[in-house]
Amino acid sequence: MLYPFSVSLYWSFCDYDLLSPPVWVGGKHYHRLAGEIVSGNGFGRALWNTFYYAGISVPFSIALGVGLAVMLSWRIRGQAFWRTLCFLPSVVPVVAAAILWRWLLDPQDGPLNAALSVVGLPGPGWFHDYREAGWPPGWFNGQASFGSKDGLVLMALWGVGNFMVIYLAALGDVPDRLHEAAALDGAGRWSRFWHVTIPTLSPVIFFNLIMGVIQSIQTFTQIYIVSEGTGEPERSTLVISLHLFLSAFQDLNMGYASAMAWIVFLVLATVTVLLFRSARYWVYYEGQMES
Repeated sequence: MLYPFSVSLYWSFCDYDLLSPPVWVGGKHYHRLAGEIVSGNGFGRALWNTFYYAGISVPFSIALGVGLAVMLSWRIRGQAFWRTLCFLPSVVPVVAAAILWRWLLDPQDGPLNAALSVVGLPGPGWFHDYREAGWPPGWFNGQASFGSKDGLVLMALWGVGNFMVIYLAALGDVPDRLHEAAALDGAGRWSRFWHVTIPTLSPVIFFNLIMGVIQSIQTFTQIYIVSEGTGEPERSTLVISLHLFLSAFQDLNMGYASAMAWIVFLVLATVTVLLFRSARYWVYYEGQMES
């Protein structure tokens, strides 16, 4: 483990094309990365695309996972069937899921846009459109459209079954006495959910938050497939993992790719540390709940 870790750090200070020996160039690649962040090109564009994807998919996957888990904990007929149905997408192979979503979101022949046209709504461009629905100015000037990154978010939310199962197991450990005590104090259903269920689930939410952030930044396969390995249209799907791969194995610029990998490592480490520091304010464990 230490050798690839160390050699990638060394390569980040070298020009290295995998075919000839690495040549020391100092901080050249880090200076280039800093310039691209400022200009919004190259690595800067990939960084924005990744933050957009992670910033929307992770919170929504947590909210959707908790919501599905709560509904699937209700004692209704066919409970096992509905649980299985919601979990099935998470076991579909990544490649098959990516191909499926390319067909579902095809702007010309996709069934989703066909359904929208039936009710008189215009169909978004999805993976053929570079625009972003989550960019606020688009909502004010009438230019908002669901584009490629929004399609990637839908793909991520479709496979939320893994998170849902963890929340479902955690819901079974919520002490009934806490709900009963809250009900005796006059708390309604929503109040009990917000002040009892959510705090009790907070350790699991924290775990899934950490894992979701890491996975969203490392996501590669499905993005490579839907963009055909190009990051198009208009580099709107060029996330960090894809940009790193193309730089290393298509452009044969391993030094630049290694520097990029170390920047990503530092970003992930910083985000993780900040999340752990914030946990003291919103993550509650069983002893704290009872006290």
